[in-house]
Amino acid sequence: MPGTVFRSSIAGLVAAFIAAAHAVLAALLAAVLAAISALPALAQTAAPTSSGSAPQAVLALAADKARGRVAFDDCAGCHRRDASGRTTGPIPRLSGQHASVIVKQVLDIRSGQRINPAMRPHVEEVALGAQALADIASYLQSLPMAGRLGQGPGNQLARGQALFEKDCVACHGARGEGRAEGAIPMVAAQHYPYLLRELGLIRDGGRGNSNPAMAALLKPYGEADLQAVADHLSRLPPPGH
Repeated sequence: MPGTVFRSSIAGLVAAFIAAAHAVLAALLAAVLAAISALPALAQTAAPTSSGSAPQAVLALAADKARGRVAFDDCAGCHRRDASGRTTGPIPRLSGQHASVIVKQVLDIRSGQRINPAMRPHVEEVALGAQALADIASYLQSLPMAGRLGQGPGNQLARGQALFEKDCVACHGARGEGRAEGAIPMVAAQHYPYLLRELGLIRDGGRGNSNPAMAALLKPYGEADLQAVADHLSRLPPPGH
């Protein structure tokens, strides 16, 4: 009888030991699996970003407008040699635009944050390095606003001015001059078709890199409102003129 009790106790101890060992092994296995699954995220977090991927890094480079003029030759086919853009269609005037705006928009298109499939192949890093981008942006900012300007029908200018003064002046300025320090674009003396297209994309969420506050402001705008604002902006004189 005592032997039977002793054997039963030993068996119980062995079973308890085995159960505890299984629990420890299961915990260790779970920890190993968690560590393995975290490796891609850790690697992504630790991966260095390209110095050319930040607008501040590009703008910090010593820009050369003469080099920028030469480099811009590759863009002149669409944007024209004087960077005046096209009076019809989606190609904006770039002359006189803040360098910070040029750099930010190019990098946003490159990263896919701004949706512009037609432009993206032309701004990939292999085609347009950081120094070339800094040079081109500096050159464009220095250009006078020459060339024809595409304007709207001119039948809702008072409405367009009122909407602009109510909703847009706080960021874009009373003269539509924008702000270099915030990469806020100058919108004065821009082509009406381009402005109308971009306002619609921002309102409808199709631009990608829109300021959420601006998208919210434009949400209640109807087509007539967008047309009126775009027409008003297209008729504003270039700042400083």
